[in-house]
Amino acid sequence: MGTRDLLFLALICKLAWAGSMESCVHRCGERFNKAADCQCNRQCDQHKDCCEDYEKLCTNKEELQEKETEWEEPASASNLYLAPNSCQGRCGETFDKHHPCHCNSKCQEFGNCCEDYESVCAHDGFSQSNDGITNEELLIISEKIYKVDNNKAQKEDIILNSQNRIFPSETNDRVDRCPEPLYSYVNEELFSKPTYAAFINLLNNYQRVTGQGEHFTSQQLQEQDIFLQEIMKTAVMKELYGFLHQKNRYSSKQEFVSELKNMWFGLYSRGNDEGDSSGFEHVFSGEVKKGKVTGFHNWIRFYLQEKEGLVDYYSHNYDGPWDSYPDVLGMQFNWDGYYKEVGSAFIGSSPEFEFALYSLCFISRPGRMCHLSLGGYSLTIKTFTWDKTAYGNGKKYIATAYVVS
Repeated sequence: MGTRDLLFLALICKLAWAGSMESCVHRCGERFNKAADCQCNRQCDQHKDCCEDYEKLCTNKEELQEKETEWEEPASASNLYLAPNSCQGRCGETFDKHHPCHCNSKCQEFGNCCEDYESVCAHDGFSQSNDGITNEELLIISEKIYKVDNNKAQKEDIILNSQNRIFPSETNDRVDRCPEPLYSYVNEELFSKPTYAAFINLLNNYQRVTGQGEHFTSQQLQEQDIFLQEIMKTAVMKELYGFLHQKNRYSSKQEFVSELKNMWFGLYSRGNDEGDSSGFEHVFSGEVKKGKVTGFHNWIRFYLQEKEGLVDYYSHNYDGPWDSYPDVLGMQFNWDGYYKEVGSAFIGSSPEFEFALYSLCFISRPGRMCHLSLGGYSLTIKTFTWDKTAYGNGKKYIATAYVVS
């Protein structure tokens, strides 16, 4: 090869390299690259330096929240959630916006700690302060909440017809393998209990398609307050508040209820309209965005929609180890023309039970895996914070919460 050929080849390589620095091809999830013209990591949207093809080629944070393939194998989950780096040698470091996760005393408040923050930085960080909540304490309080769920369904109250179970790799096949409904029978006397009735009143207060703003009537706003009032009368929420009060998270019930109302019912925008979504709507009532079902993790909502002929149960790919209620099911279904690839849900639990566990995990492990114990069986809940807007002094709304295993 002559000199001119070598120079031409070098020029081609240089142009290719330069072009690669303007695209996310083979770069999705890479760490901040100061030599690049644009970035392809989860922080680029926040810093407004994403490459033009980032959204097309890479899974951004919002899509991670909505993908929710809860029951995939750990190897797939690690690719899905882009596991952050370690805190080894970084405890107490100064905040650096270019780091994908953080290891200082504020990271739990903002929900951006590295996965091993507690184990590595226990002596330096938040987890050892007066209001720190340890993993062991989460196991204990979740068992207490499980035991006092007096409003849960009994075995005779629900007859499930789960039919065909599929492999995790088949969840996106969109094949209806179950010709019969999931619920053969539900004792609807459950729904006359105060917390159930207050919960059901909330479900139809929302526009399910994102991009359509929510505009509540005075009655609908009052229904939010009634729901919070009713669940706070239960042993479940008293147990949760007592624990969080002891851990110095809340000084009064009034403060606690106010915080629950903001984090769950406060409106933010997932689409083009202002205030088109909330944590409660997403998790319990369900939403539709870009032609697919997002959220929708509640058994009561599922049953009522199935009864009306709006939900078509397709299959399930996970059935929890519990032989009584609450149980856990990971399922696939069609909601009035829109598909849900994996919709995990507690089955037979009271509304206050789900609300309590999701709140516990969001408060203690925001944006992280939250490991609990129910009746001696392990269970993990994953929450996401909504980072685009905040309330109060930079506090985060709930973006989503769901059972992982």
